[in-house]
Amino acid sequence: MSSPPPDSTDEPRVRRATPGDAPQVARLLDDFQAEYDEPSPGRETLEERYEELIRNKEMIVLLVGDGPDGFAQLRFRPWVYSASLHSYLEELYVVPDRRGTGLGRALLEAAMETARGEGAEQMELGTSEDDVAARGLYESAGFINREGGSDGPVMFFYEREL
Repeated sequence: MSSPPPDSTDEPRVRRATPGDAPQVARLLDDFQAEYDEPSPGRETLEERYEELIRNKEMIVLLVGDGPDGFAQLRFRPWVYSASLHSYLEELYVVPDRRGTGLGRALLEAAMETARGEGAEQMELGTSEDDVAARGLYESAGFINREGGSDGPVMFFYEREL
């Protein structure tokens, strides 16, 4: 008699969102914005935008957990430095009570694998200086914030409303 297969439930399951997942993704992003006191257009607007952007393949959203409990949002564009695509990890969020369980790492690894699968050779992302946990995750995965390597000048990400 053979033994049962190893329990794979220990590995977080990451899957690509479909347009039908827009309500769950909208909930996660709205909660993310609220947690960090950032403005949000509201769940209804976010749901409409996610449904459209995912359906039109203008972004890829990855979901993790049964809730789902987190998401990663990727965008791609051609760029002049190489014939490959440029990938941008626009958002990565795990609900507070599931942090520290490997979901963020699973999302980040799946995002990198997805980007490679889409033809990207590089990924960029931004996070705030005070989000020490996110910075630790990104740095442990090999992301750097110094131009030219570990001894170069610190790189900055800027934004502004137009």
